[in-house]
Formats: sequence, C-alpha cells, structure tokens
Amino acid sequence: MAGIILTGDRPTGRLHVGHYVGSLRRRVELQNSGKYDEIYIMIADAQALTDNAKNPSKVRENILEVALDYLAVGLDPEKSTLFIQSQVPELTELSFYYMNLVTVPRLQRNPTVKAELAMRDFKSEGIPVGFFTYPISQAADITAFRATTVPVGEDQEPMLEQCREIVRSFNNTYGETLTEPDIMLPDNAACLRLPGIDGKAKMSKSLGNCIYLAEEPEEIRKKVMSMFTDPDHLRVEDPGKTEGNPVFIYLEAFSKPEYFAEFCPDYKDLSEMKAHYERGGLGDVKVKKFLNSCLQAELEPIRNRRKEFQKDIGYVYEVLRKGSEVAERKAAQTLADVKAAMKIDYFADSSFIEAQTEKYREGQQ
Repeated sequence: MAGIILTGDRPTGRLHVGHYVGSLRRRVELQNSGKYDEIYIMIADAQALTDNAKNPSKVRENILEVALDYLAVGLDPEKSTLFIQSQVPELTELSFYYMNLVTVPRLQRNPTVKAELAMRDFKSEGIPVGFFTYPISQAADITAFRATTVPVGEDQEPMLEQCREIVRSFNNTYGETLTEPDIMLPDNAACLRLPGIDGKAKMSKSLGNCIYLAEEPEEIRKKVMSMFTDPDHLRVEDPGKTEGNPVFIYLEAFSKPEYFAEFCPDYKDLSEMKAHYERGGLGDVKVKKFLNSCLQAELEPIRNRRKEFQKDIGYVYEVLRKGSEVAERKAAQTLADVKAAMKIDYFADSSFIEAQTEKYREGQQ
C-alpha cells in the first residue's frame, strides 16, 4: 500500500470539467488502483462558508450537488470515505492550534490566497479572518487524516507548501507527530489548469465560463461551438495557433485515440490535427465539432449515473453521514496525538496527574 489520500472541493456550485480533468478523474483511478490504505474525499462546506457566511443556504444546497457529482464520476463509498467537513469538529480545533505556528505576513505571501482574493470583492466589509486563514484550515484537513498524498490542481501547490511548513514547525516544536504530505498533480499538462470557454485563465463558476458535468448535450454543444479560439484564424486556409488555444487545450485533456477513429477518422491522433491547423486548411468549426463529440462521449455516462443517484437522495445523505462518522474517528485519533504532543491532554495523561499528586504530597511533609 502507498499511503493515505485526502482531497476535496468547496460546495459553491456544481462541479465542472475543470474539476474532472484536474482531480476527479484521477481520484477514481487512484481509488480503483487498490494501492492506497485509505482515501478521504471531503466536501469543504466550512471553508466555503468563509466567503459565503451570509448565504449559508447556497452552501447547504450545493453539498448535495457535489455529492451527486462525486458518485456520478465513479467515487465508490465502499472504497473511498466521502464526508462533510463541518461534521468533523476536530478539524476546527486543529486549525486553532496551527494558527500559532503561522504569521500574518506568511499568509499574505501565499499566491493562492492572493489569487482567490483577486477574484472576490471584499472591499466594502474587509477580508473575513476565516477566508484569510484558510491555508491553515486546509493544513488541518490534510494532517487530520495523516494524508501522505494530496491530488490537486497546480493552483493548490502554494497551499500544500504552507501545509508542509506547518507540519515541520509543529514537529520541530512539539516532537514528531504530524505527517508531511506530497502533492500529486495531473500527469497531463493540459489538465493542470483548464481555461474557461472564454479563453480566460481558469474555468471558474464565478466567471460563468464553465462546462458542468451534469449539463445536457445541447447546452454542452452550444458552449463548445461558442468557445474562444485563435483570433487570427479568420479563414479556413489561414495558419492557426494551437498553443494557448482553448479548443486544443481541451482536446489535449479529453481526446483519445478511439475518439479519432470514431468521430474524426481524417486524423489518426491529435498531433496530426494540430499540424493541419497550424499550416492552414482546417477550420475551427470542424475542430469544435470533434471536441463536442469527445466531451459528449466522456460526459454522457456521468450524466446518466447522476440521474440514477438523484432518484434516491436519502441514500446520498446516508453515504455522507456514514463517511463523516468514519472521518471523525480518524481525525479524533490525530487530535489526541496533537494534544499529547502539546502537553494539553490533561485528563488523559495519568502519569502527569500522578506526578502532580506526588509533588504536592511531598510538599506537605
């Protein structure tokens, strides 16, 4: 066995194809590989509340949306523990203790925090402390389950590095207690950070440039056909750029040899299609139609499984309830070790109580 996996998503909306190629697809592969002792998949509702505190119903409703997407892509409750972050109170306590190991300037330097702040408007009321400190919360999530591996997109690398810093600081201060995790990035470079259909840096729910896993075929087709492409490729005969072209980035992430054989037999693989586009003579419409076929083939079984799970919502919540109970037991073990290392396990440390008793007994003699 290779260790323990922890990863998850904020329930701020349905999951999209960026989540799928960036992490979800890999999670299913890892789950089915049989190489890991434990796999924990977290719906990070407490983290979502850091910038949705005044709209908790949004988070509450989207927990189900995320859970349905998890099950639809193939995450199996018999192989992976699916749980809700807020139902594991030990995570909050660990966060509080770790806060003493991180400075404000260090949080301000975190590139992921900077990027997330740039996407939100906190000017009128200021930055919520919970949002500002979410790298610490994320470190608590990871270390609570003694995760050795965290499969995420590259935008989370600064968060993992900060987690490792917290682990090293804690272990140096209190003794070897916490496990230092490694990041697992997608093998395919195109999956590291899938751009939005508008060509902007990242597919994001807040920017409205997503293709969702649960979308119907016609909506997917419309979005694909409207995708941003090379703005200088005005005529079919014009040479076109494939590097940085969102349509080709998506094809890097989704196309397979069998899809070329089935949907676009003019080319044996993507390299042939790209070469034709670059020298001219291949139009955007044909490329987009092929991408649409690839996405439809990939997403249809996911969409169909989701519709089946939607017929038994009680089962979905039972999966989350049982998973949260398993997760809490695991986190409680880590918290007990942390408190023992920090010498704040007062009632569990019988030797300390005996020593104090003896100390005062001797003082009375």
